[in-house]
Amino acid sequence: MIEGILTRKNYSLKTKITIKSLISAGLIAVAVILPQLTHLAAGQDGGIKWLPMYLPVLIGGCILGFKWGLIVGIASPVLSFVITSAMGNPMPALARLPFMAAELAVFAIVSGSFSKKIAKNGWMALPAVLLAQLAGRAAFVLLALAFQSVTQLTATVILNQIQSGLAGLFLQAVTVPFAVMGLNALLNKQK
Repeated sequence: MIEGILTRKNYSLKTKITIKSLISAGLIAVAVILPQLTHLAAGQDGGIKWLPMYLPVLIGGCILGFKWGLIVGIASPVLSFVITSAMGNPMPALARLPFMAAELAVFAIVSGSFSKKIAKNGWMALPAVLLAQLAGRAAFVLLALAFQSVTQLTATVILNQIQSGLAGLFLQAVTVPFAVMGLNALLNKQK
């Protein structure tokens, strides 16, 4: 979506990279800060229930495309872990970090693959988000099951986390498409 707008305005490659880098950095910052705010407001289990880091990653995929969205998806949990580890309370936990990075990478790739379609029809953000959520959660389950002999993520823990996160997934399935459609309409209005 952003790529199409930048191309239409004849921005140079350097300017496009700068703009996408700034948007990505902003989304990563939101992905690091939002879970902290969620934990403050909703307690320790707030992150598992509301999945706040997923929101900026889905938005990043939809507006930036899968390549830049992938950077946001992988960098967000890694940077969050590094920063919160320095404060003594790593989030996500080290055992969950590779699974979360992989899951968010899938979220970004799937939602990002719809970016050009979203630019033409904002309503395409809805299937982009829903399919990204399904694929990401499926990737999490498959990875957790594949590595259950070396991780603490048992089938019961996995199912509990998925069940606990349904409220967050529903909230994102509603808010992200409308946020992306609004941004798309606003940016296309300024043609």
